[in-house]
Amino acid sequence: MQDNRYLLIVDDDATFTRILGRAMGRRGYLVLTACNASEALDLCRQYNPRRAVVDLKLECESGLHLLPKLIQLNAQLEVLILTGYSSISTAVEAIKLGALNYLCKPASVEDILAAFDTDATPGAIGISESPPSVERLEWEHIQRVLAENAGNISATARSLGMHRRTLQRKLQKRPVKQ
Repeated sequence: MQDNRYLLIVDDDATFTRILGRAMGRRGYLVLTACNASEALDLCRQYNPRRAVVDLKLECESGLHLLPKLIQLNAQLEVLILTGYSSISTAVEAIKLGALNYLCKPASVEDILAAFDTDATPGAIGISESPPSVERLEWEHIQRVLAENAGNISATARSLGMHRRTLQRKLQKRPVKQ
């Protein structure tokens, strides 16, 4: 039996998890928190939550690898991928794997709740009229090639024609704003 009040938050940032958990608790959710994939899977088995907010980059794991496992345990689970390292390729991959939505950090509690609202009219979130910057396009391209190479830094660097250390430095930076 699925309890619609259970919300699973999977993020390795303890401060963010605590703040989001408190805010969701004030909105009537019974909050479950996990800092890694194994904890998340155990909580999903035990409580059968209705919704989950999953960070894309966990300490040693990827939220994209966790996503299908959560959905396999609970086919009705609505999963929102939340990340500070957004790219078009990871957004597309997350949706293909069954995520309900994909949001970039920082996201407010209202943004997160709105992302779970499937009755919202499509296009309710505004799309910028201005084209992305060259730096943003570079970031998106690197993320796409990295995904094509299954996260292999050396192979990605060869594909992009750049030194591996240069690519690593670019990947350590936060993504460029639109």
